[in-house]
Amino acid sequence: MEPAAPAASPGRFVLSQGDDDFDGPGPGDAGAAVARFDAFVARLRRDCPWDAEQSHESLRRHLLEESYEVLEAIDALDPDDPATFSDLEEELGDLLFQVVLHARLATESGHFDLAAVANGSIDKLRDRHPHVFGASATSDAAAVDADAAGIDVDQVLTNWEALKKAEKGRNSVLDGMPAALPALLLAAKTQKKAASIGIEPGALFAAIADQPDGSDDDRSFGLALFALVAQAREAGVDPEDALRLATLQAQAHIRATE
Repeated sequence: MEPAAPAASPGRFVLSQGDDDFDGPGPGDAGAAVARFDAFVARLRRDCPWDAEQSHESLRRHLLEESYEVLEAIDALDPDDPATFSDLEEELGDLLFQVVLHARLATESGHFDLAAVANGSIDKLRDRHPHVFGASATSDAAAVDADAAGIDVDQVLTNWEALKKAEKGRNSVLDGMPAALPALLLAAKTQKKAASIGIEPGALFAAIADQPDGSDDDRSFGLALFALVAQAREAGVDPEDALRLATLQAQAHIRATE
């Protein structure tokens, strides 16, 4: 017996689960193509043993692996080499499969469907762009100016944090930040969040130095790394990307030496 599907989302485009016409629409018809993808994944869930036994939990590592493969494809992009963009297209498709598959699992359990994911994201992004779409209840609650005149990137980012905090009902700009993020990324995001509410890196350095936790070496090296992250941000450099590039260059030397 097929599990009950959730109520249709506004604007939901439904294809029959029995529809085998996966040749699909022409290029550029994104809405129909994604709807066809949803129907295609429903067929996989019904008829493929591997897909049928998957759960949100079992797919965690696949989602992570596909995300890293997209990042690798982005790193390899060459404006003069169309093949690198074909690789990115393929990897984005693999990542999209993970999104559609998770949405399909939720559809089968009656929680939400792919249309709800898309519509929810649109609603959230509309609320977080009052300078584009006008004021909303969220922007009013966050006391964010919805006037687009003269707004710059820094103000957009500051507004984003205020809107997110109001929307989620959070007490801190740090709420919702996964502690399991890679350490360099965690440090960079923490500093960025602090800057959004007017806390300068110097105050953070002092707070780290005053902490009794860990050995003297741990604190010393941790503070030095945290300071390097601040220097990278000041220079407009992503510390995670910079360290990855240096490591890949080291790997290339090792391979050439072997």
